[in-house]
Amino acid sequence: MNKMQRLLSRLDQIGQSLERSGHALALIGLGSVGAELQRLDEYSDLDFFAIVEQGHKWEFINDLCWLSEVNPIAYCFKNSPDGYKLLFEDGIFCEFAVFELAELAHIPFAAGRVVWKQPWVDESIAFPARPTPAPQPSPTEWLVGEALTNLYVGLGRYRRGEKLSASRFIQNYAVDRILDLAAHIEAEQPAFKDPFASERRFEQRFPELAKRLPEFVTGYQASPLAALAILDFLESSFEVNPHMAKAIRELYAD
Repeated sequence: MNKMQRLLSRLDQIGQSLERSGHALALIGLGSVGAELQRLDEYSDLDFFAIVEQGHKWEFINDLCWLSEVNPIAYCFKNSPDGYKLLFEDGIFCEFAVFELAELAHIPFAAGRVVWKQPWVDESIAFPARPTPAPQPSPTEWLVGEALTNLYVGLGRYRRGEKLSASRFIQNYAVDRILDLAAHIEAEQPAFKDPFASERRFEQRFPELAKRLPEFVTGYQASPLAALAILDFLESSFEVNPHMAKAIRELYAD
């Protein structure tokens, strides 16, 4: 049995365990084990919601026997009020949350797949009560301005000796704005788009721009080089204030 088959089999086993508990309503698979099974691969994890009867949520959160009886748990920690990240002894990793049915109407999530449910539970449980709102694009001028000022502040931090902070401003915050600008530069290719994380599958969605990423994310010691590459890129693609560009290059040359 390959890794993908093991993941799906494990999810089915969790559904069976929930059914045996007597107080569960449904198991919803999410992400690559949910509605996006086409992208399931050997590096995928199990993401799921366990939906339980009213008044029983904390039983399932405080006692994970419904999971350990499926396979021994090697490690887990409570990463949110509603759930855990967990590693089974056989190497399968999962992230999950437990909700009562009334809570689910207020939880933002991308549509999933019903793995198991009680017969009287409607299939629509796998879909959010309110569709995830599409992110509103920020004005190009704002995105370029944010990227430029992040470069400037980051280089100042670098020259002050705050290299970690510099790398965040240049190689994270400024690069995030580049990701937001991608659709203004290149036609987006078909790929599963994560509404909560624009960096997911960026290489498949914007393959040409992705070729430039090694210049923009250069590592802890090389933030100035990254800043200059990002500035050059912005100038080649958008209107950049010359005074701001000059100030950034002067900090680079210090």
